[in-house]
Amino acid sequence: MSASSRDTPKGSIAAGHQLTAEAGAQMLRDGGNAVDAAIAALAMSCVCEPVLASPGGGGFAMIRSAETGETTLLDFFPQTPRQKRSGSSEGFHSITADFGSATQVFHIGPATVAAPGFLAGLAALRRQGGTLPFADLFSPAIEAARAGHIVTVYQHYLSTVVRPILTATEAARALYAPAGDLPAAGSLFRNPGLADMYEELARKDWLRTGIAGQILKEQEAGGHLTRADLENYRVEPREPLSLKLGAATVHLNAPPAAGGVLIRYALRLLEGSGRTAFAGALEAADRARLAARGDLTSLLDRPVRQQGTTHISTIDADGNACSVTVSNGTGNGEIVGGYGFMLNNILGEEDVNPHGSADWPADQRLASMMCPALIDMPDGRLIALGSGGSSRIRSAVFQVVARLCLEEAALEDAVRASRLHVENGHLDLELPGAEADVAPLTDLFPDHRIWPEKNMFFGGVHAVSTDGRGTFSGIGDSRREGAAVIVG
Repeated sequence: MSASSRDTPKGSIAAGHQLTAEAGAQMLRDGGNAVDAAIAALAMSCVCEPVLASPGGGGFAMIRSAETGETTLLDFFPQTPRQKRSGSSEGFHSITADFGSATQVFHIGPATVAAPGFLAGLAALRRQGGTLPFADLFSPAIEAARAGHIVTVYQHYLSTVVRPILTATEAARALYAPAGDLPAAGSLFRNPGLADMYEELARKDWLRTGIAGQILKEQEAGGHLTRADLENYRVEPREPLSLKLGAATVHLNAPPAAGGVLIRYALRLLEGSGRTAFAGALEAADRARLAARGDLTSLLDRPVRQQGTTHISTIDADGNACSVTVSNGTGNGEIVGGYGFMLNNILGEEDVNPHGSADWPADQRLASMMCPALIDMPDGRLIALGSGGSSRIRSAVFQVVARLCLEEAALEDAVRASRLHVENGHLDLELPGAEADVAPLTDLFPDHRIWPEKNMFFGGVHAVSTDGRGTFSGIGDSRREGAAVIVG
């Protein structure tokens, strides 16, 4: 879905769900700025995108301040526990997710939880540039959680993939399958516990609410987190990775996150445009990722987690912008008290923990492929974008950025264009309809798969832009039921 306007709008927002975008748009209508819109949208994403976003996860936000002109990256991604608790294997379980054409083993339970950064991230975002009180920012999410929202086809599909996680415990079944099965697409889903949580957060810091206590109670059954992990967690401001691309300047996520470095590496190698050039640059970056040498060493010396993600992009009429990507892994199967959310299962991902229930490095900020981005275009436009999509985040953002900066594509065209992904020598290629001959490309990659339709596999780039003179545009990627709203 795309939107555009020339009627003195207040800003634009694009996100992975219509309600997520509308929550942020409401803040712009009420006099808030882009950061306010992002906070409200993040809160709503936990309500209507619960497989991808949760107060028990974390993420990254790229922020542009209109007042100072500075661009800042906030890292509020999960941190591994300070110590490994003995006997934690009791809280480490395996389940099998069914993707239809393939299955995948996930690990869940209290022992798979890293210290979450989502709630600390909301507070840091507000300190960084928010203007509205939390009671206003959380109001749309509270209303939707209590009244309920209609389950979309995409969200229902995601829930069926991780059905074993959403029904792993009695508390999880009571929330996600109260009638005995997961809510069907088109049905109403309520989460009053999440509304209660936001109402508490509107009154006091989350560490002084009952939320922290309930997280620690959940961890008693074999988890590693302690009060010290929660109290010592810090949101880390970082200087973005920036590069000149054509006449544009692109700002990407910085180490220890992996996505930004790999995207910058590929962009620097890019020679020409089109599928073959894109594939060559992505293959070179993937080889560097596997080799983990050169300028990638500083980034790839720590485990990278890559599971479910969602993205929000906002810009306001003053020139503030916020691009933010979040994840909860796939959830650990346990509900935190009566608060209606799962903690992450990031310590259960094989990239982080390849040899068992306690193989992760202690007290370390984890790396991620997530890469919220901002682009300063030579004509004065400011673009905010990012993507979900696990390991495909890097290829999705790379291709959209390259089309915008080097091919001068319109925002909507850059997002809608067919994509490819190269990983471990294998090429995946979207080829909907009657396309040009791709034999030169497939000859280079004998190991390949052609996708006859656009697919969520290739990420979901949600993007907004402004020319700084009152013209806004935005697009939510249809691959992931994205939505965009221009606020007049």
